[in-house]
Amino acid sequence: MKHPPAVAAVSSGSTSIDAVLAGGWRSPANRARDVYRHPKATLRFFGIEPNQTVVEINPSAGWYSEVLAPLLRDHGHYIAAEPMPSGGGEATRDDSRLRKKFAADPAEYGKAKVLAYDPKAPVFGAPASADAVLTFRNVHNWAEAGTAPAMFKAFFAVLRPGGVLGVTDHRAAPGATLEAVEASGYLPTDYVIKLATDAGFKLVGQSEINANPKDTKDYPKGVWTLPPTLTLGSRDRAKYLAIGESDRMTLRFVKPAAH
Repeated sequence: MKHPPAVAAVSSGSTSIDAVLAGGWRSPANRARDVYRHPKATLRFFGIEPNQTVVEINPSAGWYSEVLAPLLRDHGHYIAAEPMPSGGGEATRDDSRLRKKFAADPAEYGKAKVLAYDPKAPVFGAPASADAVLTFRNVHNWAEAGTAPAMFKAFFAVLRPGGVLGVTDHRAAPGATLEAVEASGYLPTDYVIKLATDAGFKLVGQSEINANPKDTKDYPKGVWTLPPTLTLGSRDRAKYLAIGESDRMTLRFVKPAAH
C-alpha cells in the first residue's frame, strides 16, 4: 500500500510516537478518536519504547495496532494476541479484519505477528519473553465470561521480570460493586487491581489520562450507549456525542524483578 508523500512510512531509525501518529496508514476514523484515547500520553505512561517486545491482547480491528506495529517495526516486536476463532462469531470477524489489515500494508505491518490463544487456557508466548503486555477495554468482557483471573496469570507468565502490564478499561463510579455494574461494561478499579495483584503484579501507577468527568455511567445500554458504539442510534445521539467516550481507568503494573 502506497502512502501519501506528506505522511510517508516511518523510516528506520526515526521511529517515534509522533511520526507514527501522523502516519498515512492510520484511518481517518481512528485518528479522530485520538482525542478520547490519548495514545501518545497513554503509551508514554506505560513506558513503551520502540525496541521492546509488546503483546497487545485482543486488538479487535486494530486501533492500537495502527500505532504499535509501526512503532515497534524496526527495532522491536509487536504481537497481536487474538482468541481462537470459533463458530464464525465476533472473534472470527475481528481476527479476519486484523489479518487483512496487516496483509494489505506489509510496509507497516509485515513484521507484526498474530498469535491465536485459547481463552480457556491462555498462553501468550514463551515465559518471560515480553517487555510489556497491553490491554485496552477488554477486562469487562473477561469479567463477564469468568476468564479474567486466567488471563492475568497468563500476562504474568509471558512478561520478563520487571516487565509492564498496562490496562485501560471503562471505570465504574466510586463504591460500585462488580455485581451491580458488570452488565454495563464498567468495572470497579479495585476489582481490576485485585485481578492483577492476585496474579503476582505490583501496582506502580494510576493515571487520569483517559478520564472523562462528563461520563455519568447510568445509560440505558451501559457504556455502549456512548460513542463509538452509540447503541441507541439516533435516539439522544447529540447528547451522547457531547459526552464523548467513556471515563477510563489507566493502570500500570509491574512483574516484580524477584520472579
